[in-house]
Amino acid sequence: MRWAVPAATVALIAGAIGAGPVIAAVQGDPVLPERTAEQLLASAAQAGRAGLKPMSGTVMQTASLGLPGLPEVPGMGGSSPVALLSGSHELKVWYGGADKVRFALPGRMSETDLITNGDQVWLWQSDENKATRVKAGSGEQGEEAARAHEALPTATTPQQLAQQLLRRVGADTVVSVSNTEKVADRAAYQLAFAPKDPSSLVKEVKLALDGETLVPLRVQVYARSAAEPAFEVGFTSVTFSPPAAENFAFTPPAGAKVEETSLAELLKERRPEPGEGFENAEKLRGEVGTVGEGWTTVAVIPVSEQELTGQGSGQGEGPSGAGIGAIGDALLKSAKPISGTWGSGKVIQTKLVSALLTDDGRLLVGAVTPEKLSEAAGRK
Repeated sequence: MRWAVPAATVALIAGAIGAGPVIAAVQGDPVLPERTAEQLLASAAQAGRAGLKPMSGTVMQTASLGLPGLPEVPGMGGSSPVALLSGSHELKVWYGGADKVRFALPGRMSETDLITNGDQVWLWQSDENKATRVKAGSGEQGEEAARAHEALPTATTPQQLAQQLLRRVGADTVVSVSNTEKVADRAAYQLAFAPKDPSSLVKEVKLALDGETLVPLRVQVYARSAAEPAFEVGFTSVTFSPPAAENFAFTPPAGAKVEETSLAELLKERRPEPGEGFENAEKLRGEVGTVGEGWTTVAVIPVSEQELTGQGSGQGEGPSGAGIGAIGDALLKSAKPISGTWGSGKVIQTKLVSALLTDDGRLLVGAVTPEKLSEAAGRK
């Protein structure tokens, strides 16, 4: 689930593609047939509906966001969301079908595996020598499927879907296509999206699609202030053939601690609860608002400095809560004072994201300049 962040980035990019300007094909030695962005998205959507083919590979995520040194969340080690915000991290993937999936997240001296084989689901954590068998209730799966269905666009054909995606932002994005890319030793198309608005901290986003299967192979996000990607996730090796059956077979090693839990309980254990980091976390989700649109959208979250640093009533209970509070405290120590017609507060800017915490209890976050956040803060 932590690695779902890059997948969410891909979805965000798809919703932020502009069709207004002419789509230009970058010139180069032709390796793949030339296609426009609209044609690529239509074909990719059609391939997606057909379902992912059996495959295996290694994914590398690299982040260089310019964050200050942050403490680890206790009990989560190098696999914590904080750890994934800097440096390079590897993920191994095997996909043999909807009921045969395995993810392996190697650590320095450990490995975490999530293995699905038919009705058997195991979570293996070598650093704790613990194997957890996970039971998923049919009701939970049904609810998730319903939510996913509600989030889907209403297009009825791949071509219509592509047209909808390309209309989302309009003329505020420059789109280009290359057919000469190589990713994981495979020929690939690359779509590049560049925001026109100078208040966006994003210079360009590049999405590489496998030339044969149109599976996304790599996402690169470039900040305006850097020549190298500030965030990148992509395959370093990939094979589109059925993985061997033994990749999905798991038996807890002798001496391992074996537990059994439900999917709901596992999720509850792996995320902060209300009272850990934010006293009213569930209520908070429903109060998040936005200002602006497209590349310069700003999220507005009602939260005070005390809540952010875990100093409020009931905050910081348990190791996760204490860790989250320490992260908030570390971020605020690098913040600079700022004021405007809306009042005063503290602002933090990284290569890709800026955050403004106002004294009146609002946290504004976006991939925009501090000046844009200040402007958004004045639109109550």
